[in-house]
Amino acid sequence: MAEAVFTPDAPAPVGPYSQAVRAGNTIYCSGQIGLDPQTGAMVGLPDDVEAETTQALHNLKAVLKAAGATPGHVVRTTIYLTDLGHFALVNRLYGEMFGTGVLPARACVQVAALPKGARVEVDAIAVLVFPY
Repeated sequence: MAEAVFTPDAPAPVGPYSQAVRAGNTIYCSGQIGLDPQTGAMVGLPDDVEAETTQALHNLKAVLKAAGATPGHVVRTTIYLTDLGHFALVNRLYGEMFGTGVLPARACVQVAALPKGARVEVDAIAVLVFPY
């Protein structure tokens, strides 16, 4: 049975979706952008991509925590950037969050636009208990 995950420590969804869905031991996290969960305002606009990325990753970490997971449980991520010129900066901050050990599989793509004028969005899939 699937259950929705919600935490006030991450922004409320801006559409008809859940922050995450837990299905058994797997958690599917919706994409997180740099919204401040308290104010609903974008962090870092108009030109601080580092602050925006840090907030997006913080939001993702809050959703994982609400689902009973940590970044160490993440097995797959996707990063969406409106400008691949920000890749090195985003990659550094992403590396700080996921650390060492078995790093998640990942895709990073450039997109034309993101909600709320965001320049960075990150989604994730986490597994709480591996079957082996």
